[in-house]
Amino acid sequence: MIILFTDFGSSDPYLGQVKAVLQHGAPRTPVVDALNDAPAFEIESAAHLLAALAPYYPRGSVFLAVIDPGVGGPRDAVVMEADGRRFVGPDNGLLSVLWRRAKYRRCRRIAWRPASLSSSFHGRDLFAPVAAALARGRVPAGWLAAPRAPRVLLDAADLAQVIYVDHYGNAMTGLRAAYVALGARLRAGGRVLARAQTFSVLRRGAAFWYENSLGLVEIAANRASAARKLGLRVGSRVAVSRR
Repeated sequence: MIILFTDFGSSDPYLGQVKAVLQHGAPRTPVVDALNDAPAFEIESAAHLLAALAPYYPRGSVFLAVIDPGVGGPRDAVVMEADGRRFVGPDNGLLSVLWRRAKYRRCRRIAWRPASLSSSFHGRDLFAPVAAALARGRVPAGWLAAPRAPRVLLDAADLAQVIYVDHYGNAMTGLRAAYVALGARLRAGGRVLARAQTFSVLRRGAAFWYENSLGLVEIAANRASAARKLGLRVGSRVAVSRR
């Protein structure tokens, strides 16, 4: 299975081109869209979001993970294995939260380059062929260099900011709920929010925080956009308080 995690957008032409390459290189392998509207250019937020999403996909999956504002520049291209899943993408920090949190990990630089390589679309020309080769279990000799650690490593500690806003206006944070006390309050958008179990226990429009389905602290409002009510966007800071 190949899992797509990108900021290519669902309505632009880029995603279809990548899927065409995957279909050609691994025609019998299912391709699943995890997220193609990851926050554009936001490597740190995407790194925490990818780390939260990845465990919900089967071991053996190959992730094509591309948030790559430095495409065409000096950053490396890598294949990383973390706890039984493989990730193909840029060595720009995107895979580093997974790397730091993994119990088993290995990383190799992609040495291969195609005959035709666009300076702005490595997702199609470089990463997709490598992901397809991994998925079909036949990576040509010389494509991957000797193991080494990623060069760009972000802090893997929980991130106290909004990392994604969905179309409902719910704002995911980079805080793992398991490490936040049940009675804690969350400061966000100039408000102090209490925890609730789910939407329906509160009056319509009321804002709160809860543990979402990925195990992250999420800010929401019952049948309303919390992002609009509180002025939240990707990068907005939050803080945990006991009062």
